[in-house]
Amino acid sequence: MIKELDDVVLSVDLPEKGMTKGDLGTVVLVHEGGVGYEVEFTALDGETLAVVTLSAHQVRPARHQEIAHVRDLVLA
Repeated sequence: MIKELDDVVLSVDLPEKGMTKGDLGTVVLVHEGGVGYEVEFTALDGETLAVVTLSAHQVRPARHQEIAHVRDLVLA
C-alpha cells in the first residue's frame, strides 16, 4: 500500500504539467485509503514543479533497484 511520503512512479503522461510516464514523485496526501493521491514532483534542486491529484492507476510504488533518470522539463 502506498503511504504519505512514499516515492511513486508516474504510469501515464501528463503533458499539461510537463510530466511524463516514469517521472518520480512523492506522495504528500493519500485520498480515501488509496483511491487517489496528491503527488509532488520536484526538480533536483528541490523546486516544486507540480503538485497533482492522481488516481491509483496513474502511479505505482517505486521499486527496489530502480534508478532515477534525469531529463529537462518540457511544458506543452
